[in-house]
Amino acid sequence: MGLPTKHILHQGPVIASLGGTALSAIRQRLGKGPTAMPSLPGPELRATVAPLPTELLRDYVRHVGGDPGSYRGIVPPHLFPQWGFPLAAKTLRDVPYPLAKVLNGGCRLEVLGALPAGEPLEVTARLEGIDDDGRRAVLHQKVVTGTKAAPELVIGHLYAIVPLGGKKDADRSVGNGAAQRRQPARVPEDATELAYWRIRDDAGLAFAMLTGDFNPVHWVKPYARAFGFRSTILHGFSTMARAIEGLGRGLLAGAPRRIATFDCKFTKPLVLPARVGLYVRGQEVWVGDAPGGAAYLAGTFTLRETH
Repeated sequence: MGLPTKHILHQGPVIASLGGTALSAIRQRLGKGPTAMPSLPGPELRATVAPLPTELLRDYVRHVGGDPGSYRGIVPPHLFPQWGFPLAAKTLRDVPYPLAKVLNGGCRLEVLGALPAGEPLEVTARLEGIDDDGRRAVLHQKVVTGTKAAPELVIGHLYAIVPLGGKKDADRSVGNGAAQRRQPARVPEDATELAYWRIRDDAGLAFAMLTGDFNPVHWVKPYARAFGFRSTILHGFSTMARAIEGLGRGLLAGAPRRIATFDCKFTKPLVLPARVGLYVRGQEVWVGDAPGGAAYLAGTFTLRETH
């Protein structure tokens, strides 16, 4: 599958939200940004989103390794950042943190019902809370998507991390009388491999064209290197979508819609190109190099009962 350039035309709102975030970051550097903590939870913002083109939905599912036939008449729930990011970005406009440093730390996806394709989507977003320990701040945002008839079908909890510096020893623990660094996430030795992927070096650009998330760290190599990466890195939400579709194919007989919740942390940047596997143990899931190797995503999932 070539680069899905034709879908860029549908990404205006997401691209505009990225521009707004960049502008807010510039204002902060000039000392013109907010300085006080906002009241929490923040106000609930609302928007109505036009139906997404069928071709975009099909190409997106294929890109993340799924079968479009699994979503006939349905919008894949893990695509929610495409329409949720513009509203979610506005929930951060009053926070006194350096938005240019925001990292995607993880997500909890709750699927309460099927999002019908071909209907406008009703979306709400709110900043739920902030956990600031002086070393980093975790910004918890909640994005709810539904329709007029069923306003709560898909709920996404976003956890954005802002490194703050300070408290340099906050991530150390004491063991055997000596300070030890927290161990990096790894795939357990007894996890079972469900899939193994070869992810191309242009996967970040392709995902951006399908979702509108054109953060340069995902597709501009010099920019990524300036941030200390060897090359571009894959979107965390791309890794999550691939994991969900991999569970559908490898564990659920081609039925990813059986997944009721998917809760994950993005534990390490996935540098492109990459060769990684999908691993499970019970209801735990990892994307990583190999059993015993580094994990880039670590999470859990629950399934909807079948009748």
